[in-house]
Amino acid sequence: MKIKVVGAAGGEVTGSAYFVQTKRANILVDAGMFQGGSKSEAKNRLPPGVKLAELDAVLLTHAHLDHTGRVPLLIKHGYSRGIFATAATIELAELILQDSARLQTHDAQRINRTRHLSVHGPVEPLYSPEHVAPFRQMARPVPFGEPVEVAGGVSARWIEAGHILGSASIELTVQEDARKSIVVFSGDLGPTDRPIIRDFDYLNHADIVFLESTYGDRDHRAYSETVAEFEELVMRAAKARGRILVPTFAIGRAQQMLYHLAIMFHRGMVKPFHVYLDSPMAIEASKEMVTHPELFDEELLEWRSRGLLPLDKAWFHASVTARDSQSLNTAEGPCLILAGAGMCNGGRILHHLRHGLPLDNTNVLIVGYQSQGSVGRRLVERAKSVSIFGEKICVRANINTLGGFSAHAGQSDLLKWFAPLAASRPQIILTHGEDVPRKSLAAAIRQRFSLTSQLPSQGGVIEVSSSLAAASQSLAS
Repeated sequence: MKIKVVGAAGGEVTGSAYFVQTKRANILVDAGMFQGGSKSEAKNRLPPGVKLAELDAVLLTHAHLDHTGRVPLLIKHGYSRGIFATAATIELAELILQDSARLQTHDAQRINRTRHLSVHGPVEPLYSPEHVAPFRQMARPVPFGEPVEVAGGVSARWIEAGHILGSASIELTVQEDARKSIVVFSGDLGPTDRPIIRDFDYLNHADIVFLESTYGDRDHRAYSETVAEFEELVMRAAKARGRILVPTFAIGRAQQMLYHLAIMFHRGMVKPFHVYLDSPMAIEASKEMVTHPELFDEELLEWRSRGLLPLDKAWFHASVTARDSQSLNTAEGPCLILAGAGMCNGGRILHHLRHGLPLDNTNVLIVGYQSQGSVGRRLVERAKSVSIFGEKICVRANINTLGGFSAHAGQSDLLKWFAPLAASRPQIILTHGEDVPRKSLAAAIRQRFSLTSQLPSQGGVIEVSSSLAAASQSLAS
């Protein structure tokens, strides 16, 4: 068995993808899009070395674009076999991929309107809506916790990861000759003290573990403290009749922010003001989420029974069309606008930031990870100006970073998830993290469990011998 890391390696957080080759099967675990600056996005192509005609299955850990965004590219170039994921992941991924295709097509059209005289010719989107259309028919929904045969000699189990609705870690059981090997892909793990969805479940044995390390160097601030700070910021902005802009992921973070605002209004902590969800995808995702109460945690179910949901339309507004979105530029405060994309690397939030950043009565709340090269990362780093649509925008707005809202596990939770697996002394491969976080996590694993971790580069290959003891990383040929 060989496992080639074709994304989220070498200090790269996005683009998660693993190409698993056995004697009888070829499988791709995740096929994520690279996000951030132009340097990262230039990597968005077919995973090197993956021959689509020989690919037996695609397995998805969860719906986020950095784990699913290259699936339509596979379809575009001829892949037509099964795509295995939980039911919630399939539903949410379809929304995300449709939105991605629309944005790419729209951006290409916008660029080409002013590029017709360029010697470089027109640009083309990575893929179009037509390449997303077959996704649902190809999708194979899987239950949590039950083994599913995905290819010859390979079965897989999806285990709750606690990251977003439907998210999972994947346990592969590979039978080669007389030997059985277990390979675990953590996917993105969620923290254990967050509302709305269930905490991650545990696995107890593995020969190889691919573990994410996004926040491998630190823990997030206590969630209760983060919520208290969020409430204080909201109350202060409301009192000053300011505008609040929240770049948000359409799935997970958007619903999380609405949940806490609804509780504030429900408790009378602040007089309700207008809250706009300016993301067609987030609106549709919210509708999908309510169809999966079996994945909710007890806290959300309790609030739901007390009348918190559905959200009160007196203050909650869904901004669907482009005209709806444009009208928010003149909306008076106090108001709060939730808009994508969460990493400020596209979407409607860029238009709101373009209008709002030069104004000192604008409050920007950064509530999630911002990739290298993104506008959001520049704001977190306190840049005096940022470039949006090629225009230099002065930053006078108040920038607030609330990392405690992250949907990623911090170092302590990553170690907590890994602890039951440590007893089987697996080979550990750290991916999905910048260099400092994954080196820090490797040191923590070595100190606590006396195990050494590998930090593969992009294209690195994990070769698994028949004894598993000689498993080693090599460079891709």
